[in-house]
Amino acid sequence: MGCRLKVLVLGAGVVGITSAWYLARAGHQVTVVDRQPLVGNETSFANGGQISVSHAEPWANPHVLPRVLKWLGQENAPLLWRWRADPAQLAWGLRFLAECMPGRTRRNIAAIVAMSLYSRSRLRALRAELGLQYDHLERGILHIYTDTEEFAAAIQAAKVMREFGLDRDAVDVEKCLKIEPALADAKPRLVGGDFTRSDESGDAHKFTVALAEHAKAAGVDFRLNLTVDRIASGGGQIAGVLVHNEAGSELLTADAYVVALGSYSPLLLRPLGIGLPVYPAKGYSATLRLPEGALAPTVSLTDDEYKLVFSRLGNRLRVAGTAEFNGYNLELNPVRCQMLMQRTRQLFPNLAIDGEPEFWCGLRPATPSNVPIIGRSRYGNLWLNTGHGTLGWTMSCGSAAALADLMCGKRPEPEFPFIRC
Repeated sequence: MGCRLKVLVLGAGVVGITSAWYLARAGHQVTVVDRQPLVGNETSFANGGQISVSHAEPWANPHVLPRVLKWLGQENAPLLWRWRADPAQLAWGLRFLAECMPGRTRRNIAAIVAMSLYSRSRLRALRAELGLQYDHLERGILHIYTDTEEFAAAIQAAKVMREFGLDRDAVDVEKCLKIEPALADAKPRLVGGDFTRSDESGDAHKFTVALAEHAKAAGVDFRLNLTVDRIASGGGQIAGVLVHNEAGSELLTADAYVVALGSYSPLLLRPLGIGLPVYPAKGYSATLRLPEGALAPTVSLTDDEYKLVFSRLGNRLRVAGTAEFNGYNLELNPVRCQMLMQRTRQLFPNLAIDGEPEFWCGLRPATPSNVPIIGRSRYGNLWLNTGHGTLGWTMSCGSAAALADLMCGKRPEPEFPFIRC
């Protein structure tokens, strides 16, 4: 495939926008299509805010099965599985169980760490080049533990990650408090932690909006408020994308097409005979406004027992996490919203906030292995960049840069299982 193409990118979240940027920088003529009126308006809108290579251990691991059984029927469980009459959900669940084998977990960690380390380096280069401002902090990520069994399992996971080049080091309770003094009131609960100094935090939505402005200035065209109906194929190639808005329908054509539609990618690709193992994992967040001088963390935290993260974003604290497998349902579950606040109060009982928490939920595109799907499909001009799960923000720049290399026939830098399906 030649390396100066007319490319249509479907999706204007952080993965779609980074894809558009790197493709435009490679010399392609790029158009971005999204049903929302603004970029980054769905899953990228209010996520956990972490660039967290240290979160490379997939949900599917040998330790998760007893926890899943314990969590069954608990409305506020970190992982909530709602059974539905949905063959896609059942198939995803069975593949998830298969990925819990130790050998597969290790393989998946290797792939996730490789892509995440590469992505973090690309993000830093991009930030320096463009002067992007998105409330980023380079103070590392501290994983904290309030359960001895969780801590013991984490030590083993961290050991594997260090083998693949990540600086995730175990720390005792006193070191946790030195790294983040705002945890002082939680000291009786803590049993230890591990710290990845090289990790970062920041507002993914602000980043997406800022990069989209630079992409627009670089010549990327944005077609927003435009819903994708279907992808038309013929002769082993994609012939175009049928879209519509209030003004009517039209067929958009290009030399190449990139699907970066997150959880909605498999719905669009299924009629083409492409079955993606991607299922929506609904995540929740609460954004807390902080008064001046509030005793709130400035180091981004991960609470592994509750599967929550805490990220300081300027004068806000973002509390986010959990996974609810409930199809494409986007209703806010008040029990799960309150769980975010209950755990926040347990760890930070004296935290002062201004006003009420702003609750939000979004559908993270999860694969059973947590390894994203990046590469060319069975159709020669159809490319995929989806399935990033909880690490879309972390892996966005790297997966986009790698995709741009693949589309130009170059070998991407990271050692990663790029697909062709």
